[in-house]
Amino acid sequence: MKSLTEQMSTHPDSATALIFGSDAATYGELRAAVDVFAQTLLGERADLDEERIAMLLPSGRDYVVALLGIWRAGGVAVPLSTAAAAKELEYALRTARATRLIACEDTADKVAAACRSLGINILAVAAEARDADVALPSVSPERRAMMLFTSGTTSQPKGVVSSHRNIAAQITALIDAWRWTADDRIPLFLPLHHIHGIVNVLCCALWAGARVELIDGFDAGTLLRNVADRRYNVFMAVPTIYVKLIAAIEKLDDQQRETVCAGFGEMRLMVSGSAACPVSVHEQWRGLTGQTLLERYGMTEIGMALSNPYDADRRPGTVGQPLPGVEVILVDESGERIDGEGRPGEIWVRGENVFAEYWDNPDATAKEFTDGWFRTGDIAELDDGYYRILGRSSVDIIKSGGYKLSALEIESALLDNDAIAECAVVGMPDDTWGEAVHAAVVLANSAELSADELRSWCRARMSNYKVPKAIHFMDGLPRNAMGKVTKQAVKALL
Repeated sequence: MKSLTEQMSTHPDSATALIFGSDAATYGELRAAVDVFAQTLLGERADLDEERIAMLLPSGRDYVVALLGIWRAGGVAVPLSTAAAAKELEYALRTARATRLIACEDTADKVAAACRSLGINILAVAAEARDADVALPSVSPERRAMMLFTSGTTSQPKGVVSSHRNIAAQITALIDAWRWTADDRIPLFLPLHHIHGIVNVLCCALWAGARVELIDGFDAGTLLRNVADRRYNVFMAVPTIYVKLIAAIEKLDDQQRETVCAGFGEMRLMVSGSAACPVSVHEQWRGLTGQTLLERYGMTEIGMALSNPYDADRRPGTVGQPLPGVEVILVDESGERIDGEGRPGEIWVRGENVFAEYWDNPDATAKEFTDGWFRTGDIAELDDGYYRILGRSSVDIIKSGGYKLSALEIESALLDNDAIAECAVVGMPDDTWGEAVHAAVVLANSAELSADELRSWCRARMSNYKVPKAIHFMDGLPRNAMGKVTKQAVKALL
């Protein structure tokens, strides 16, 4: 199976690969920059031999060069969130046992102290890249390629390791299913420490020889102007973005609205994912643009597994059918495979798309696999041949704004506040976010703390999207006979 960098060598040198701000890079320029950076990373070595190199970069040319350069030199890329708190970044760097961090001036300061204590060298793409005459290694498809951190049911995120084969399988399934071609033009404003932005948008576009416009952060006004100018024909976002775009469109005057909606309407494909898209949003979007959003299902460990069809009936509220090369079954609580429709079961997935391992955590890896099937923890049922997601097998996972958050991780952080005696974090239904993070908090005796004070305290210790959107002060938390807090009872109270 080809790697992404091998596939990119088949595209015309003069074709535009990236647009970033007022600049652009052709495929020929991008390949040259990647090779130079790979040689720079190697120095006098013949192969990075799966050295973990972390990345803390905003969306832009340097991000793409760094990611592909690490892969080309035989390293493992560890993309990190530029929005993460310093404590979260230090945990990821320490867990991955990263030796180098690629950063820019705006991001390096946040982790400088942690890098000093861990002995990690910080480098910049533009400053470090130089002409070199170093042969680049041949990298086996089975080699590790990327580590993404995701929150599971434990209090700390796990490093999900994917091989080059896993990534290529994830890409080619979507190339086939979503009909990617070199004529496609797509904006990329999604986070680039998340599989949605990295694989579904960036890697698929580069594999197809398409054009990616890299945008550092979501700005509705800029996107709507670009859509009106017909700059894109493919669009991918999380449900929260579609909610915000609907609100922005409704504020436009009649002529602007007509132009923007026509721009969306002419696109060949619009995808929604990373969280369930409310049927009401589907209907609003179709009413404005004439587009039926294509909803799909995936996760960090497997890439995408299910998708509504490209050229057949797309059904709001469902995530379609298995993608090419991906096997999916439903299994009941007794471990028996479910045949037929209307019976809920856990989604199990098998295929070359499934990740290699949880980094340095063989017990967690073994726990999540049964006879070669990865157990996703998501519950679904078949409805007339289409999969419908019903929820998580654990209430400790919250899907909010395209992120999968660990309630236990947030609770652990909250309990570091001396004013809090106990707490429970749950996800509550929300039209904008899918689920919103709510915290039920019991204060310590005589402690005083307002919701605004607690949110401010949280922002210094966790990413903004993890900060509870609602805080409920309570006298006590509901518990079962064993003394354990019952999350469903907490949700019922809220």
